[in-house]
Amino acid sequence: MNHSNLISEKSAASHRGARGGRSLKYGLLLGALSIAANVAHSQSAPGPTDDSLTYHGITLYGIVDLGLQYQTHGAPISDYFPAGSSDIVQPNSNHSTLGVTPSNMAQSRIGLQGVEPLYADWSAVFKLETFFNPQSGEISDGLKSLVQNNGRATAQKTTGLDTSVAGQAFQQSYVGLSHKEFGTLTFGRQNTLLADGIAKYDPNYASQAFSVIGLSGTAAGGGDTQDRRLDSSLKYVANFAQIVHFGANYKFSGATGSANTVVEANLGAEMAGASVDAYYVNAKDAISASSLSSAQVAALPGLGFSVNNSLAATVSDNTTFSIMGMYNFGAPKIFAGYEHIRFANPSTPLAAGFDDIGGYKLAFVNNAAFPNDKIMQVYWAGIRYTVIEALDLVGAYYGYHQNSYGVGSAAGCSTNLAATCSGTLEGISFDADYRLSKRFDTYAGIMFTGVHDGLANGYIHSTNMNPTIGVRYKF
Repeated sequence: MNHSNLISEKSAASHRGARGGRSLKYGLLLGALSIAANVAHSQSAPGPTDDSLTYHGITLYGIVDLGLQYQTHGAPISDYFPAGSSDIVQPNSNHSTLGVTPSNMAQSRIGLQGVEPLYADWSAVFKLETFFNPQSGEISDGLKSLVQNNGRATAQKTTGLDTSVAGQAFQQSYVGLSHKEFGTLTFGRQNTLLADGIAKYDPNYASQAFSVIGLSGTAAGGGDTQDRRLDSSLKYVANFAQIVHFGANYKFSGATGSANTVVEANLGAEMAGASVDAYYVNAKDAISASSLSSAQVAALPGLGFSVNNSLAATVSDNTTFSIMGMYNFGAPKIFAGYEHIRFANPSTPLAAGFDDIGGYKLAFVNNAAFPNDKIMQVYWAGIRYTVIEALDLVGAYYGYHQNSYGVGSAAGCSTNLAATCSGTLEGISFDADYRLSKRFDTYAGIMFTGVHDGLANGYIHSTNMNPTIGVRYKF
């Protein structure tokens, strides 16, 4: 839920390097789009019912999602944060806002994926996928939304939240092997098993405007949103007899021992309309990034860091157990899930200057944020009802509960005295999705969120509502 321009010669050089890095990212994206355009242009004449953009096993796909949103207590909309607005009430949610927001129902993206038959039932697979903000035309970059708030007082901050989406050219970029009986093994940057589970078992399918667990990466990342997608990860999934399925995922550390590794396992089953999955996640040195305070910005020149790409971070070792389920009655589907996340101080502390995702620097690092283990419980339930073939109605409830993990005067507290006090967050949403055609739909909905006690510490307002309407085009 974690949600000045002192430029020396050194920082100016860093800024030029950042510009070069952005040029490279945009160059890679443009190259991918050029390939995609050539694929689509050279596509053979499709069959009577084939309207996909597939050629020789390579498919171009994408989503453009844009809407209009009002917030009772919000902050100025970001050109870079993937959802544009925070949707969930945040510490800087201080006034009503009205504006154009991207990716309300689904993340706007463009990608290429392919399947190449090799031998017998073996195939090679790959995926390249880029997230973007259609209202600004920018590559999605949540960490940049944090950097833009460096040194600002809470009431002056624009929307800025931590995320795994940090301006990378590709949010998913993997290659692997697949077999219809033995499963699929992929390597690269890819979604975690837990994130796949959230997308499946959330009644809102991880919508950012109408789902707490879709907007906040706490649940999908096993405690910290940066672990929602993992670099340098090896992922295996298999389905046995179309009933039992299994998955395992491992993130390599980059030659730093156990630091920065992630281990995941998943076991589930499907039968007679019912589906259930259990997950285990252990993340070493999980990072929760935040903007710098004015005092931290003032200290940057002496530390040799640039304000243009520096952030603060809380580091922890996280352990997550989760169970999620769904039952399909036909027209209605019911969903429910529960997660138990334990945060502990890291066994291998990270040093200031650590290179975070997207090329950002952690100038200030807190390795001792949890004098006692923090326990976060996440739970949700909801229903998706297909009233007619083209119309879905969704109602959902989401809740967070944290224990009191402070010491001294904050030990055992259950007020908003400190962020370490016990506290709760609840979210309730209602939305409708109407499909005008196979690829074009329109939606409308609202989500209410409120925080209490320890989870409300430092907040200007403790509630928010976000009525939203929009359209989505998929290809």
